[in-house]
Amino acid sequence: MLIGYARVSTDDQDLTLQRAALKDVGCKRVYEEKVTGAKRDRPQLVRLLDQLRTGDVVVVSRLDRLARSTRDLLEIAEQLNEAQAGLRSLHEPWADTTSPAGRMVLTVFAGIAEFERELIRERTHAGRKAAKARGVRFGRPPKLTADQVALARRLVTEGASIPEASKILNVHRATLYRALHS
Repeated sequence: MLIGYARVSTDDQDLTLQRAALKDVGCKRVYEEKVTGAKRDRPQLVRLLDQLRTGDVVVVSRLDRLARSTRDLLEIAEQLNEAQAGLRSLHEPWADTTSPAGRMVLTVFAGIAEFERELIRERTHAGRKAAKARGVRFGRPPKLTADQVALARRLVTEGASIPEASKILNVHRATLYRALHS
C-alpha cells in the first residue's frame, strides 16, 4: 500500500499541493502535520511508522518534508527497512528504496553519514585528549574543594567520625569516603 506523508512547518502554510500530489500517485492514506521538521516528536510520523506493514511504501513530495538532516533521513529509512517497507520521493526520483538504484543511493548516503559520524568521533576524542593534556577536567565538578577535603582529613584524624565530618561539610558520607580515599 502507498502511504503518504505531508508536512508543512507552520499553521499558516497549506498542505493542499502535497496532499493532491500524494493522492494522484495512488496513496490510500495520507498522514499530515503542521509542525517544524526540526522537531523529533512528530505525532503523525510516529503514527505512520507504527502502523506500517510489510510491503508498504511511504511516499513524500520531497525528502525535506520527511527529514531535515541526512541523519534523520537515514534513521527513518532504517525504521522503514526494519518494517520491510519502502520509501519514495516524488521530486527526488533517485530516493526510491523500492528500486535497486534507490537502495544503492541510500546505502551510499548511509556510508557517508557513518564516515561523517566516525570523523566527528575521532575529532572529539582528539579534542578531549588535548584538553586533558592542558589540564581541563571533564565530568561533574567535585562536591568538595581541596581545602574541604583537607579539613575533613583533619577532623577525622582528630577523632571525628566520617558521618560527623560529612554533616559538618554538608555532604553525604559516601562522598566524603570517596574524597578521602582518592
